[in-house]
Amino acid sequence: MLPLLLSFVLAQATPTTPPPEEVLQPQVVRPLPGKLDTVPVFNSNSPELVLQEGILLSTFPGDGKKIPEAHLNFPFQGRFDVFAHHVAKAEPPENLRSLYLGIVLHNPTEKPVTVYVLQAASYLSQPDAPFMELPSFVEDNAGTVFAGPGDRATSDILRGKRQDIFPPQIVIPPGQSQMLLNLPIPVKELTPPLNGRSTLMRLRSSNKVYAASLAMFAKSNTDGSERAPTLEEWQTLLDNGNLATPRDKTPTPPEATNTPRIYGRVAGVAQGSQWRALLVDNAKVKYLTIPQPGQVFSYGLSTLDGGTLGTRQIQSARMLRRYPDTAYRAHGNYGIQYSLKLPLYNNTQNPQSVSVSVQTPLKEDQLVKPGLRFFSTPARQTFFRGTVRVRHRDEQGKFQTRFVHLVQKRGQPGEPLAVLNIPAGDRSLVEVDFLYPPDATPPQVLTVTTQ
Repeated sequence: MLPLLLSFVLAQATPTTPPPEEVLQPQVVRPLPGKLDTVPVFNSNSPELVLQEGILLSTFPGDGKKIPEAHLNFPFQGRFDVFAHHVAKAEPPENLRSLYLGIVLHNPTEKPVTVYVLQAASYLSQPDAPFMELPSFVEDNAGTVFAGPGDRATSDILRGKRQDIFPPQIVIPPGQSQMLLNLPIPVKELTPPLNGRSTLMRLRSSNKVYAASLAMFAKSNTDGSERAPTLEEWQTLLDNGNLATPRDKTPTPPEATNTPRIYGRVAGVAQGSQWRALLVDNAKVKYLTIPQPGQVFSYGLSTLDGGTLGTRQIQSARMLRRYPDTAYRAHGNYGIQYSLKLPLYNNTQNPQSVSVSVQTPLKEDQLVKPGLRFFSTPARQTFFRGTVRVRHRDEQGKFQTRFVHLVQKRGQPGEPLAVLNIPAGDRSLVEVDFLYPPDATPPQVLTVTTQ
């Protein structure tokens, strides 16, 4: 540690960077029409950093388990999603064993259950998807642009992919369990010895199943090499283990208003896999009138407690089951797909150039001024990093599908996803789809601008 005086001298000699200048963009922010569907999501994201073996999330019944309160008793049936994101770190630094992430499915019924793997992706930070600086806007129809495992996984799912490591279906005999996932988070030969894994799956089960995500260090073969834990070893941990540690910060209750807000991380069953919306003027019409020339309006995306941008709309998925020290809502809606249709209508007597963009304004609950605040020079923190699919007709009337990878810093206005030249009195449909990417920070907005 530097002597106090020297620290003070260095601090005095180092010029501080002035905060970026704020720019107010006058625009109306509207609540997003539609709502989340009711598909349950197995959401395993707490603790994010796992240093000790244990149960990450279990929806098994607590009966017969050593620690009943570690099990949330929620069976899945039909469509459900699995989201899991956890980080391993060598602690102490010389302990370089791989941490394995296991996801177990159990069939409690008297008949075989088939679980169909509709889409699935699981990636490591190293070497699959390292975090790196990327341009703010890149056309990416090939799906090769990403930074971070959550970014890569959501890009795959948006494209309807099932990674090769996953089978198209799993058949679970009556009363038995099967591994849905049994993959390492290695830290050896990494500097620092730190790594993460993000997993996202869309599944459909023919009958009831229980699910659990678990963390266990690699077992050793006789030659000293690592091996994955067996189903029996995972089952023993599930039956006798406690919740994995260290625990994340305990969240602030939603009704608390006079204390600093801690959102917490999610560990439980959230409700909602997709938010579909038709953006129109009102329920009686099937079009969205474009802004007047020079005007702008926006719709909130992933708005949350304390960050509704004046709409009072909280889009965060509600928790059907949760542990008491984890998030009250699935803030950020990681892995949830937004599917938005904008039937734009030019009600003027002149052709108009209209753009649609995603923006990352400064977070506010009630707008201090009538509009959204941005920075003239975006801040350093990345608040959105993910792929957006845009569909619209070109000027020849052909339907175009484009994938665009966005990176937006806090307070960044963003660039147009699409610019449409709409003739007087005509309509033009734009569709915007994306999965809210892990490692992003809400809220964002979808903005329509007439030049």
